[in-house]
Amino acid sequence: MPQEFEQDQYQPRARKKKKGRLGCLIVILVFAALLIVAGLIGARLMNEVYGSDTPGDEVTVHIDQGSGPLTIGRALQEAGVIQTPRLFQLYVRYTENAGRLQYGDFTLHAGMSYDEIIEALSETVKRDTVTVTFPEGITALRFAQLMEENGLCTAEEFLDVANNGDFSQYEFWNQIPDDNTIFMKCEGYLFPDTYEFYAEDEVYNYVNTFYAEFDKRVTPEMRQRAEEMGMTLHEAITLASFVQEEAGNDQDAKVSAVFHNRLAEGSPYPRLESNVSSYVQREDDNNYLYNWVAPYYGGWDNIPPEIYAAYNTYEREGLTPGPVSNPGIDAIQAALYPDEQYIADGYYFFVTDKNGNYYYGKTVSEHEANKSKAFSVQ
Repeated sequence: MPQEFEQDQYQPRARKKKKGRLGCLIVILVFAALLIVAGLIGARLMNEVYGSDTPGDEVTVHIDQGSGPLTIGRALQEAGVIQTPRLFQLYVRYTENAGRLQYGDFTLHAGMSYDEIIEALSETVKRDTVTVTFPEGITALRFAQLMEENGLCTAEEFLDVANNGDFSQYEFWNQIPDDNTIFMKCEGYLFPDTYEFYAEDEVYNYVNTFYAEFDKRVTPEMRQRAEEMGMTLHEAITLASFVQEEAGNDQDAKVSAVFHNRLAEGSPYPRLESNVSSYVQREDDNNYLYNWVAPYYGGWDNIPPEIYAAYNTYEREGLTPGPVSNPGIDAIQAALYPDEQYIADGYYFFVTDKNGNYYYGKTVSEHEANKSKAFSVQ
């Protein structure tokens, strides 16, 4: 009996040892397979980095302005030049070549090494350019006219993209109110400056140039300032457009103070009453409604009633639903930082004479006296 018991104890142990060997063998085989797969993947990635000895077909790859390494890698993948955009991004960063990459159209071919691709993308593409100056305070319609006059695109194409294109990458664009009484959604955000454009570029890229500049020049601090004043950025730019048109000079902050006083809660004069956008029908009055809105609709009598009511500052209280021009940075700053003394002293009126002198008043009687002075200047 003891001998039989001893044999019974050993038999299970032998079976366990055999099972353990089989498990180890499976683990070894799986590990080996993983190493082989990893090796194959690694070899493929290395081949991609170092390129092929047999170049593929030539392709043209378009790189948009402002594209980062990953975006460029995706464009290369779509064109069949590379297979792994993320690897390209990491390689460009590791080799510190991101700053060398240009934008434009490039002729490449599948099988190029990453170094060859980087070298090709680092060469500045020679393209015809057109330089255009957009003065401060001009309207979106005038922007479109200048684009057409310089042969870049038609005015209609420009306005269509500027008003209806997808520019949701910009925070300011997403904050523009969805208001059908806004005449031009793009008004106020086409930043005035001198630009150099590529001839025969896409209209979207032209428009994006203005919006990118606006987004850069209107800083986070300025946006925070608007919020502190209880204004949206859209309201601040709308006010700035009136400051630009009524002044656009060293009087910006004082003119801004007058408008701020009129816009303040409980103001005795809650309308802007600015000839910059009014019922006045005179060629020389720089009137947004008469000089720009009316021609757009084919005449004064064709202006939609809701648009007329929204932009007639002698009837509408508060700001118009959108800007009436594209203000420069000084006017925007003045809208955000009005003359505090003129606000405290309660100025609600101003008038100018033919020589550009400004007369400010606190009451209607003061304003009437100032008008007499201004109109008497020859």
